[in-house]
Amino acid sequence: MENYTITIARGFGSGGKEIASEVAKKLGIHCYENRILTLASQLSGIDKQLFEEVNEKLRQKKSGITTLLRGLPRRSTPTPEKNKFASDDQLYDYEKQIILELYNTESSVIVGKAADWVLKDKERVLSVYIEAPRSFCRPRIMKKMGVTAETADISITETDKYRAEYYAYYTGGNYWTNPVNYDLTLNTARLGIDGCVEMIEHALFMKFPDLKTAEKSDSKY
Repeated sequence: MENYTITIARGFGSGGKEIASEVAKKLGIHCYENRILTLASQLSGIDKQLFEEVNEKLRQKKSGITTLLRGLPRRSTPTPEKNKFASDDQLYDYEKQIILELYNTESSVIVGKAADWVLKDKERVLSVYIEAPRSFCRPRIMKKMGVTAETADISITETDKYRAEYYAYYTGGNYWTNPVNYDLTLNTARLGIDGCVEMIEHALFMKFPDLKTAEKSDSKY
């Protein structure tokens, strides 16, 4: 079976990371989010040639960059962006390199990092954007972060602004919420977490009917 990649872009508090994790779990593949940034940050501090030499050695063992990623901790609680967006082209180059390596070596779900844009010319990709109204996102952030409604609103506004500016900068002016960029856009408030997971799975099998997975044999689609 050929590898495939599901990219998930999401508004802060919409449940996108939770949905991504559930999709990956159902399909029996890995989900990558904060670990991509963590690894890229670590790699950006070393010589690029050294990184390529290390990665080539890992690839020869058929593990590639995934060995490094899986050794990093996953972030379980929402982390809002408190700083204004500032470009870091070297860091982004490493993020791109990691995303492309994942695409070439395994099936996975990738959250954020403009992964849909990085992989826009690749064939085996399902790109998804997940959003929800403030009335849905606010109580989720309040509960998960233990903050007031006012703080939750500020976190949502600042984080979504950061993500929009990040996307616009690294895509050359495209905008993050543009539905044309994605195969599928979902409203968590209307579909629920489980409903979004089901829709993504459905869309994956519609786009790639040749997929042979245990999940497909059990699916009503």
